[in-house]
Formats: sequence, C-alpha cells, structure tokens
Amino acid sequence: MSKLVTIYGGSGFVGRYIAQRLAQNGWRIRVAVRRPNEAMFVKPYGAVGQVEPVFCNIRDDDSVRSVMQGADAVVNCVGILAEDGKNRFDSVQREGAARVARIAAEAGVAHLVQLSAIGADPESDSDYARTKGLGEAAVLEHFPQAMILRPSIVFGPEDEFFNRFAAMARLGPILPVVGAGTKFQPVYVGDVAQAAVAGVEGTAKPGIYELGGPDVDTFRELMVQMLEVIHRRRLVLNIPFWAGRAMGTVFDALKGVSLGLIKGPVTRDQVRNLARDNVVSGNYPGFEDLGITPASLEAVLPEYLWRFRPQGQYDAITDSAKNLKS
Repeated sequence: MSKLVTIYGGSGFVGRYIAQRLAQNGWRIRVAVRRPNEAMFVKPYGAVGQVEPVFCNIRDDDSVRSVMQGADAVVNCVGILAEDGKNRFDSVQREGAARVARIAAEAGVAHLVQLSAIGADPESDSDYARTKGLGEAAVLEHFPQAMILRPSIVFGPEDEFFNRFAAMARLGPILPVVGAGTKFQPVYVGDVAQAAVAGVEGTAKPGIYELGGPDVDTFRELMVQMLEVIHRRRLVLNIPFWAGRAMGTVFDALKGVSLGLIKGPVTRDQVRNLARDNVVSGNYPGFEDLGITPASLEAVLPEYLWRFRPQGQYDAITDSAKNLKS
C-alpha cells in the first residue's frame, strides 16, 4: 500500500502544489483544512480516493491528532499574513506548529516538514516574524529531525503578491508601495513544493533551509518588471515607512471597529516586515543543497499575469497588428 501524508493547510497556495507533486509520486494524501467543501479541487490531483480533503482545526489537539492517524509523513503549511477573528499569529504560527510537531512525535511519524519564512526570528518586533521563529523553535523541540523551509516571497499563478499589485495597476496611473528599497528574492511555488517533497520522502537532510530564487531585486524593481509583463506604464510611488505605519494604524483600527468587515491594504505588522530585506542569509543550506535549480521570475510571470494586460490574451496580437503596413 502506498504511503500516507497529512498536509495541514494543503489547499493553500503552497500546500496544493505539494499535494499535487506527492500525488504524482504515488502518495495517499489527506488535505487537512478548516473548510473541506472549499478544497474539493484537490481531489483530481490523484486517482479516485488518493487525495481527500478532511476537516481540521489546527488550534485543537483532538482535531490535529485525528487526521494524522496512520500518517507516514506530515507537512504543516498553515500560516496567516494578518490576524482575523480567532486566527491569531500566536495561536496559529506558534501554538499550531508546536501542536502538529508534538502530536507527530507522539504518533511516531517518520518525517515532518514545517513551512516557515525568511525573517523568522523569536526576537523580531513583527508579530508575524516572531511567531514564525517561535514556531520553528517549538517544532525542533518536539521533532528535532524536522525539515524547516524558509522561503522568500513565493510567486506563482495563485500568489497574493504579483496578482494583487497587477490588479492595482489597472486602477490608475500610480502604483503605491511601502518600502520601495526593500530587497526580495522571490521563489517559485513549484520549487518550494519540490523542496518539501524531498523532506517528506526523506531524500533531504533535516534542518533549516533558506529558499530564495536566482534574482535579488528591490520592491520597486519587482514592480517595474511586473509592469513590463502586463504592458502597463505606471509611476511606482514609494510610501515612506512613517506614512506606512500611520496607514497601518488607521486600517487596523477600522478593522477593529467594523468587527473585521473593513480590511485595509496593509497592517502595521506588515509595514514592520517590509522594513527588512527578505533575502537568504547564506547561513543555512538552500536549493543548491537540495539539487534544485530555482526558476526565475522572467520565465514564470508571463504565464499567469497576461490577464492583467490591457487586451488580456489578445495583447500580443494587438501589438503585432500595429506593425502591419497599411
């Protein structure tokens, strides 16, 4: 019988790619999510019954334990970019990660992969980065042989970065960004999934891996490259950090008084993160140590951002028509 893996958050952006690759390798997969009915799209990743979405609340011991029964490997992809309702940074990224690792150790699971992020630091002034760091420490305390992946900003067809700013670029002549000089090392989601698969299948050594793509660019440079792909000319306007913090404070307050109905484009915690470069440190192994050659932005962005071009899929035809002689 093929081996079984439980992927917590397996219907999310990165989790779905991990599930797809493991299904291709013959694994049986439990995709543990809060809303299984909204994760049915993962079922066709494999043969009938090979990939199944199941209910799980990562904040509850019994829920986490029940979907882990019989699993040979576990992947935890659960994380949040902003707090919402009961999903707080501490309960999800620290306590949730610790819970998965502790129960995996108790169940005798062979391999555990934890998805973290570059910048994870228990001493950070950012709640996101601090709880990511505390989560890593808790995972290694309970499951010392775990593989921890720290990717830079992840891009791909379903990303919330380039898709978001490409959509914004359609609204006017100015594209505002907080921290235009901050450096990023974007990494393709398929490459992160390939690294996770190596951890699940035990072909990679345990430990912390920092994952960055082949290019390091500032926030502004990334936006310029994106604008070239979507064939739009916009002024990339840098918003100083002091202004970004003020905006985050206002939007956080509006979210609070509206009970979460009003959500702003940026939070105070996200501004704190944007004040730090998001690139590999060189202190940990990375793609090279895993035998993976990461894909570049140039090779991937046009494959999914074409829909933001003025004429969408017909933009190239329109450009070619301009060259025709009357």
